[in-house]
Amino acid sequence: MKKKILLFILLIVPFHSHALIEVDITRGNLNPLPVAVSPLSIDEKTKKKFNEILNKKDIGAEISSIVERNLKTSGLFNPLDNKAFLQKPDIANLKPRFEDWKLIKAQALITGKVSYENEKLRVEFRLWDILAGREMMALAFTTVPTNWRRVGHIITDKVYERLTGEKGYFDTRIIYVAEDGPKTSRIKKLAIMDQDGSNNKFLTLGNELVLTPRFNPTSQMVTYLSYFRNLPRVYLLDIETGTQEVVGDFPGMTFAPRFSPDGKKIIMSFAKDGNSDIYTMDLENRVVDRITNHPSIDTSPSYSPDGKYICFNSDRSGYQQIYIMDSSGKNVKRISFGNGLYGTPVWSPRGDLIAFTKLHKGKFYIGVMRTDGSGERLLTENFYQEAPSWSPNGRVLIFYRETKTDDQGKGFSAKLWSIDLTGYNERQVLTPTDASDPSWSSLLSN
Repeated sequence: MKKKILLFILLIVPFHSHALIEVDITRGNLNPLPVAVSPLSIDEKTKKKFNEILNKKDIGAEISSIVERNLKTSGLFNPLDNKAFLQKPDIANLKPRFEDWKLIKAQALITGKVSYENEKLRVEFRLWDILAGREMMALAFTTVPTNWRRVGHIITDKVYERLTGEKGYFDTRIIYVAEDGPKTSRIKKLAIMDQDGSNNKFLTLGNELVLTPRFNPTSQMVTYLSYFRNLPRVYLLDIETGTQEVVGDFPGMTFAPRFSPDGKKIIMSFAKDGNSDIYTMDLENRVVDRITNHPSIDTSPSYSPDGKYICFNSDRSGYQQIYIMDSSGKNVKRISFGNGLYGTPVWSPRGDLIAFTKLHKGKFYIGVMRTDGSGERLLTENFYQEAPSWSPNGRVLIFYRETKTDDQGKGFSAKLWSIDLTGYNERQVLTPTDASDPSWSSLLSN
């Protein structure tokens, strides 16, 4: 269950336009900002207390290491080796000697303090502009001790937003399909983890096939497809309470249910009488509306963040392409015209781009295009990869990639990968088992 974090604003110093720190979010890791993440200071008595509660020898250093790893994996920051730091954490938190931090080429500095108050974990942190010689931000968090990892993610979000002007994406979770066994008979379970791969938990037992889990944009609710006695069912699952509910039985083939932006509907494609069209279901009254009615295959629908439009893929032009239409199903317009087959379109939370999978000359690509189809950019290519899902700030995509089997059918694997919009910062997201069909949650701290 998500535990509440209380946020107290201690001090916010305006970040004036003439400040010397500048992070260009459009260039990825070409020129990452050198940043020093000082271990959060903690006295010996408090350190011993948290060691008893959490079995962590130095909770201050642990939280700082989460911030450091998050910043590094973003591709925008270069956390400096703390062995080079000249100032002790407790002194740096009170008043940094800016000259010492300039010597190691740091441009930004994060300091802080951990304390134990009324059986709660209290964390203060400060962000300093080394080049301008001033404090940029200071905040404090109070929460239960077991919530210490989330504190690290929230600190990263605050730093990321202050230095880039964009919301962060670190205090989030990813739901996916955990896979195990040979390719021909895989056991598939629902699993969830923090965006950095920690706190992995299995949500189903693997008795039934599960596919395409998708987060509700407004809550920690998930919709997914499962097969009960070989019949497809759409489920709703409340991550916080574990409550599961059947939305409906669909005797034909159902594909990729997703939520509307307000979380009140799900949209999906449904094959009936040999033809696949797009339908919506109102989750309150369970009324089903047919959105498309075309002899071709319409599938993979995704709403725009304002709910006014839907993107989907269809072979109505003769081969699979991306289309957009009004949420009512009117004014259908094709937007992809490049070579190859396009699929799994997903509208960015920012509303400016649509991510997609593309098959061309035997290779699979993950790419993005503007909502009118212009500006197509292919970010990554591989033997097989698909199912992109956006981070809540619309700057990073997570997807899954499969490896080829050998002549004996061995060597198959499916893994999660992420890439930012620059195409430079591609990373594998580690999971305990093989993994597919990832979906990124909204920010937990919203």
